[in-house]
Amino acid sequence: MPELRVAVGQFATECNDFGGLPTDVDTYARHELFYGTDVLQQTTGAVGGALDAIRASGAEVIPLMSAASCAGGPLTADCYAHIRDEMLSRLEDAGRVDGVLLALHGAATAEGVGDPEDDLLRAVRERVGPRTPVVATLDLHAHVTAGMVRHADALVGFETYPHRDARPTGERAARLLLSAASGAIRPTMAMVKTPIITSAIHASTDGDDPFARVMRFAKAMETRPAVLSTSLFLVHPALDQPGMGSGGLVITDGGIESASSLAGEITARYWSLRGELEPTLHTPEQAVKDGLAIDGGPVILVEAADCCGGGAAGDSVASLRALLDADPECPALVPVVDPDVAGACHRAGVGGSVTAALGHKLDPQWGTPISVTGRVERLTDGRFEYAGERAGMAGDMGPSAVLRIGAIDVLVATHPTYDWLDEQFLSVGLNPSEAKFIVAKNPMNYRQAYGAVAQHAFILDTPGPTPPTFREWPYTRQSRPWYPRDEDMAYRVTVIR
Repeated sequence: MPELRVAVGQFATECNDFGGLPTDVDTYARHELFYGTDVLQQTTGAVGGALDAIRASGAEVIPLMSAASCAGGPLTADCYAHIRDEMLSRLEDAGRVDGVLLALHGAATAEGVGDPEDDLLRAVRERVGPRTPVVATLDLHAHVTAGMVRHADALVGFETYPHRDARPTGERAARLLLSAASGAIRPTMAMVKTPIITSAIHASTDGDDPFARVMRFAKAMETRPAVLSTSLFLVHPALDQPGMGSGGLVITDGGIESASSLAGEITARYWSLRGELEPTLHTPEQAVKDGLAIDGGPVILVEAADCCGGGAAGDSVASLRALLDADPECPALVPVVDPDVAGACHRAGVGGSVTAALGHKLDPQWGTPISVTGRVERLTDGRFEYAGERAGMAGDMGPSAVLRIGAIDVLVATHPTYDWLDEQFLSVGLNPSEAKFIVAKNPMNYRQAYGAVAQHAFILDTPGPTPPTFREWPYTRQSRPWYPRDEDMAYRVTVIR
C-alpha cells in the first residue's frame, strides 16, 4: 500500500464585523504568510503540531499555504481571493491526497463572502470528493456553522484559553485524520448550539471560571467508548453573522446519535452556567479613583473593548484620559496604536518633545483623540518575540516609541499586535511590575501576564468593538432571542450534524 499523502494548509484569522482595520495581504505578511515548501519550516502553532504528527506516522506532507494574522476587520475581497486561490490551486496541483488538514480559526469574515471558512471547506470538499477525510482545527471562539460541519469529517477545537495548546491541537487533529485515512475509524460529528453570546471575561479554562467547568465536563467524555474528540465553543461575539451561538461538539466513531446526545449534554451544562459569564463593570474614572486608594501596585485597568486580539484597532485612549485627569504623575503604562504619533516620535528622536492629538484615528467611531505633550524616552522598530507557550512566534508593532506624559509611559505603536504576556512593554524597556497602573487591552491574558504581581484588576466599561458585555450590542443578522439580551429566554438549541 503506498504511503499516505496528507495536504496541510492554514487560514487563521479572527475578524471583527464592528470595527478594526481591514485585513489584507500586507496584514498576513507582517505575521505569517508562507507558500508551498516554506510551510514545512513551521514549528509552532497547529501547523507545527500537525507536521510533527504526520511525519512521525511516515506519511508524506503536501504543503499548501499558511496565512495567519492578528485579529482585525473583515478580509478584503482581494485578500480572501488570494488565499483561496493559492490554497486550492496547490491542492489541485498535488494530485492524489489521502487527507486534508486545515488549521483554521473559525471566526473569519470576508468582504462579499460572509463566512470564508465555510466557503473554503466546501471548495476543498469539492476537489477531494466525499471519501477523502478533511479535518480542521478551530479556535474555541469559532462560529461553527452547518456548512463547516457538513464539509469536514472532523473539527477539533482548542482546549485552553488563554490559548496554550495550538500545537497539541494540531497533533490531535492530525492523528485523527491519519486514523480516518487508514480506515481505522469512521468519524461522525454533531454540534449543539444555544444562542449565548458573551465576552471572554469569565471564559478562562483555568481555575473555577464557568467556562473552565464546562470544558472539564466536555473533555471527561473523551474517556467514553467510541468518543474520538469533544470541543467546547464560546462564539466570538464581535461577529455579526446568522446563527451565532455557543456549545458543544462531539466526534464519535460511527455513532451520530451518540455524538448528538453528548453534545447536547455539554450545551445544557453551558446554558445552566450562563449567568456567571457576565462581568461586573467600572467606568475608567471610578476604577482609577478606587485604584489610587489601593496600597501598592500594579492595578490593572482592563480595557477589553479595545482588544487587538479580538479585532479592535488598539487606538483607544479612554483609560489614558482617565489617568491624565486623575493624576498624571502616577506611574502607569498605556498601549496606544497611532502610526501618526509613532512617526512624530521617531522624527523628534529620543529626548525630543512631541505635542500631538493621540488615539482614535484608525477606527474613530469609538472616541476622539486627546491632545498630549510628552518626551520621547525610547524608539524601536517594534519587532519582538513572544514568550511562554508562544515562544518562537514573532510580533511586529512597526515603528514604536515610549512617549512619557508626566509619569505615564505610553507605548505608541504603528500596528496592532496580539497581547499574550507583557512582551510589547518589555521590548521597549518598560517594566510593568514598577507601575501603579497598567492598561491591559485583552479580556483574559492580563491574568497570566500580571496575575502574580497585580494588586487588583478592574474591568472597564468603555466604547469599542470588543466590549466586555454584548448585552445591548447592535447585531443585524443574529435572530432574537439570545442571551444576555433576552435574559428570561427559554432554553433552545440548534443541532448540526
